[in-house]
Amino acid sequence: MPYINIKITDEGVTKAQKAKLIDGVTALLQRVLNKNPATTVVVIDEVNTDNWGIGGEQVTELRKRRS
Repeated sequence: MPYINIKITDEGVTKAQKAKLIDGVTALLQRVLNKNPATTVVVIDEVNTDNWGIGGEQVTELRKRRS
């Protein structure tokens, strides 16, 4: 039973986009590894940008500087 955990920042990803991720990753495992879609588990964790760091800095602060 494959278990896939996708972590993304919580910046407005829609329900439809999440459904496409789940479908796409499931299809990829079926195509590449011949895994059964019925037993493939996909979990999407949305992480607040205050809790996500890149290069020693919170993504929230990085986004503020870029805008």
